[in-house]
Amino acid sequence: MEIRHELVIPNNDLPFRLFIFEGREGNYKVTKHWHHSVEIFLVLEGEIDFFINNTHLKLTRDEFVLVNSNEVHSIECPNPNITIVLQIPGETFEDYMGEDSYVNFERKGEEANRRLKDLVTSLFFTYDKQEYGYSFQVKSQFYQLLYLLVTEFKTENMDKEIIRQKKQLDKLSDVTQYMRENYDQDLKLDSVALRFGFSPTYLSRIFLKYAQVNYRTFLIDLRVKYAVRELMGTDHEIGEIAMKHGFPDSRAFAKAFKKRYGCLPSEYRKHINSTR
Repeated sequence: MEIRHELVIPNNDLPFRLFIFEGREGNYKVTKHWHHSVEIFLVLEGEIDFFINNTHLKLTRDEFVLVNSNEVHSIECPNPNITIVLQIPGETFEDYMGEDSYVNFERKGEEANRRLKDLVTSLFFTYDKQEYGYSFQVKSQFYQLLYLLVTEFKTENMDKEIIRQKKQLDKLSDVTQYMRENYDQDLKLDSVALRFGFSPTYLSRIFLKYAQVNYRTFLIDLRVKYAVRELMGTDHEIGEIAMKHGFPDSRAFAKAFKKRYGCLPSEYRKHINSTR
């Protein structure tokens, strides 16, 4: 299972990132990861399977999930779907909560949930159309959404263990971002730990305890993740893709791929191409 830290980049000059989930064609997985942003997933069509801290949520049409900063989660999409994803950088809430504070959100009553869904949907379609003056309307809707989150969805009295986990995942975030940027290189545990001032034993331990995966599995899954994107988006030879993304050969790539997707890379590509 992959645990990765995801860098959230705002859309142009807007203070958030908004897009349709990349697993819309189905037969797609996002392995365990976390990031500093707060995320909202809202399903418009179809369904997706969401896993947060080992809790399974099946989201169908008009249902949403809130993912808090540094909350480990994964996604499976066996079938086609259309899902809006809104990512709000964690820094957005620092003026409100303080730089060293943590804020959590949770689903509330039916009326508050409906208002949130309406705002996310309106935000997406306003942004998507990009009519004259849209940026003003988008920012207005976004700040209405932030106000709704902090007044209606904020969790009071966070558990100390949750805060401790978030702090540990903050420590790992710099490490995993470095690994994402250099995943195709020879990233041995000892050298990465030394780079960030950790002992190999300590780095291995916090991966297992807080990110729920060992270091090597994380690295292999990260390589598979990026290789899958090229597999889906190009007609490059599978052996070429394997070498480009840090695998010693196509056999090692095929073994890692089959463990995670249940089929060979060639079979997966054939299936994806047949659905387009």
